[in-house]
Amino acid sequence: MQHTDQTLYSTTTVPELFLSAFKAFPDRIALVDTKQQLTYREVATKSFQIARLLQHKGMKRQDTVALLLSNSIDSLLTLIAVQLMGLRYISLHPMASESDHCFVLQDAQVRMLIADAGKFPERTQALHQQKIVQQVLTLEPSSIDAGLLQQALSMSPEPISIDAQPEDFTKISYSGGTTGRSKGILQTHRTAVTMVNYQLAYYDWPQNIRFLATTPISHAAGSFVLPIFLRGGTMHLLDKYSADTFMQYVTQHQINATFMVPTQIYTLLDSPQLAQTDLSSLEFILYGASPMAPARLLEALQKIGPVFGQLYGQAEAPMMISYLRKEDHDPSRPHLLRSCGRVIPGNTVKLLDADLNEVPAGEIGEICVRGPLVMDGYLNRPEENEKVFAGQWLHTGDMARQDEQGYLYIVDRAKDMIISGGFNVYPSEIENCLATHPAIAMSAVIGVPHEKWGEEVTAIVVLKPGITPSEKELIDFVLKEKGPVNTPKAIFFEEQLPLTSLGKIDKKTIRSKFWNQQDRMVS
Repeated sequence: MQHTDQTLYSTTTVPELFLSAFKAFPDRIALVDTKQQLTYREVATKSFQIARLLQHKGMKRQDTVALLLSNSIDSLLTLIAVQLMGLRYISLHPMASESDHCFVLQDAQVRMLIADAGKFPERTQALHQQKIVQQVLTLEPSSIDAGLLQQALSMSPEPISIDAQPEDFTKISYSGGTTGRSKGILQTHRTAVTMVNYQLAYYDWPQNIRFLATTPISHAAGSFVLPIFLRGGTMHLLDKYSADTFMQYVTQHQINATFMVPTQIYTLLDSPQLAQTDLSSLEFILYGASPMAPARLLEALQKIGPVFGQLYGQAEAPMMISYLRKEDHDPSRPHLLRSCGRVIPGNTVKLLDADLNEVPAGEIGEICVRGPLVMDGYLNRPEENEKVFAGQWLHTGDMARQDEQGYLYIVDRAKDMIISGGFNVYPSEIENCLATHPAIAMSAVIGVPHEKWGEEVTAIVVLKPGITPSEKELIDFVLKEKGPVNTPKAIFFEEQLPLTSLGKIDKKTIRSKFWNQQDRMVS
């Protein structure tokens, strides 16, 4: 007898995972920030009230909501409520430009924007005035809205009915595109639940998790909420990172786990206070988003201890393609400090050449992935889907080799993406911006090695005859159009740019001038 109804085999959903955590640990402390702390029971009650308010305002399963939030309990309650309702949510990058935010709101046909107007007053007002979305809500009372949190208090705290389906989209993550505009990455409950299961199974979690979020919950830090909740742990929220604030907080609250990008770890290592601070409560520091310089990783192991784990993934296969365990951060095996770990069991990963053939061990190929972690595709981008899923593989764009023990070593990016301070920067967007300046004939944007940021955004430009803008004028131009993360820190003026035989700008040649002393082409 065969079962044809796929309901029998369907996965669970994100809301169901939240409900199980609420039920399992009602009296434990779930969330802490500088203003308040809440138990799991209180998180559940407040999340249900916010969800009911959103229903009252007309939102229903699979409507799309955009969030412009900070690292606070109120922001996180809103994010949880949105997920409980089965909405598609988009987290707007707090440092992106207004035009980028407007593009995302239009591209995803967002129905509602929820913003922390206290933290982002000017951007919230600007997006409200654009009238792209039907409704703009603010967490606290503002000139735009009576305040989401205040209004939610009048709603019933009873659990809402969960009608999210496993094949529904839960999140749309925006990532840069080769045409200069971002692509919406569609993540179903399958992707999200798979990621959580892998995180629970393979990370080196301590007992009784006390986790400090130092990066935006709108991005990487938000991915840790569910695994921490399912372990009955406590998530502490730090709104602005500095090395001294971090050390003070860890000591005061006996934090035993955190996630950091390499640049944060570098500032910690360089702080004069580190030698005088007791960080012995820290058992687990996850790092990722960009590679970490092996010399600095060794320094971190010596100064902080053997507490590091490295994650590797991308928005198209979030967080969990491979993992370098704490025990693999071994100074007696220094070559492993260059690795991004072994493939997570459950993923199928092969290194493929341009003809989709697997390369032998030790040779360089593109990291390609199959499995339940992989996204559903890009929103409204059939041509991009065809490319990224060529041969029924997810093509990551990362070039790597794999040793006989199964460890992966990323050596370069097939895509030109720059990772600066843990943020993804897409050169084509900056090149397209520069192309709108009347003085620019041609430009190439690359990342160059930087001790603190990993890579520094740098532009090489060719000017039109008779116009000579200053470096500062061009930097200010991009800053205004694209925001600080995407702004070149240096601009070099050249008579011409090297071209390939096909007439394309030869970025490999350009990059080699800046990277010729490096042993790999990522930093």
